[in-house]
Amino acid sequence: MKKLSALSLALILFLCVVGCSKADDKGENPGPTGIGSTNNPQDADTYITENIVVGKGTEYELNGLLTVPSDATADKPWPAVVLVHGSGPSDMDETVYDVNKPFRDIAEYLSSHGIAVTRYDKRTFTHGEKVLQEFGGSLTVYEETIEDAILATEMLKSDPRINSDKVFILGHSMGGSLAPRIYAMGGNYAGLILLAGTPRSLSEVIADQQLLYYKETLEGDELVEILALFESGLVDEQIVTIVNTPDDEAKAKVGENGVSVYYLKDFETNPAEKYIENITVPFLVMQADNDFQVFTDTDFTMYKELLGGRSSVTFKLYEGLNHLFMPSTVTRSIDIHDEYKIKAHVDGQVLADIAEWIKEN
Repeated sequence: MKKLSALSLALILFLCVVGCSKADDKGENPGPTGIGSTNNPQDADTYITENIVVGKGTEYELNGLLTVPSDATADKPWPAVVLVHGSGPSDMDETVYDVNKPFRDIAEYLSSHGIAVTRYDKRTFTHGEKVLQEFGGSLTVYEETIEDAILATEMLKSDPRINSDKVFILGHSMGGSLAPRIYAMGGNYAGLILLAGTPRSLSEVIADQQLLYYKETLEGDELVEILALFESGLVDEQIVTIVNTPDDEAKAKVGENGVSVYYLKDFETNPAEKYIENITVPFLVMQADNDFQVFTDTDFTMYKELLGGRSSVTFKLYEGLNHLFMPSTVTRSIDIHDEYKIKAHVDGQVLADIAEWIKEN
């Protein structure tokens, strides 16, 4: 149990299991491949990009970009989307290994197809040390993600070029997991788009990721011992321990990355299911079948169980794509980092499906 607990703390901010490094604006970004690629000359003048500051006047100002259709005016307000990052410090493009920029792909495609998009640097990307110093073991996803998502939404809704009744949230990975909670805490969106999210707790997902790693890297008696440990109910026991840990004690148990057991406890005591059951607006739930961070047979299936009876919910499963919704050929999770370092773009069909769904809702 001690071994897994230590691993959980070490991995807590890496649900997407990629290092989201700073963007390199000098790098090439020709645009998404496939349907409606922004590589096409006719798309060049279909949207404009404006600098914004999320949380302006607060101690945690965040640089961001607003892309709007080039003909957007107060007389013709457009639908809009707020993009919410996955786990870990991430820039506004959700840049991975200074190569792939899924949020830039999404924003430029949607805005070239009549949909405004707001994206911004994550608080822990811009103010990482300050955040940890101020909140310490009290840090939760509210300070890390939720508060800024709501501020970005309020800013977007106040823009006269935006149809305030047609503002959506698009969350990727942890952002998808948190989208229902963000909605409930003040987002009040027209719909929720969940890309590679999970309704399960961080502890459960991290345990599955770690188990997959062991299966790929261990063998013989060592693997048998590990499998027996997982099958013994270790994960369930760990979750109970986390939930029952007094707040002051949970805040005092801080991992090497500065994240505490209290961060985990906040997840456990605020399950996505609690928020989902009270949300009646449409959902678009999207999953890639070669995702080694969240899983089709558990996470995507659980969303179907929670939302499957609703006529306003759309489920999309994409073959041959990874956690970034980019082309994937690897067959082991231990190889996924190498694939993330290869320049690619969000799949064109994924982008087209998002745009179509927003316009239909």
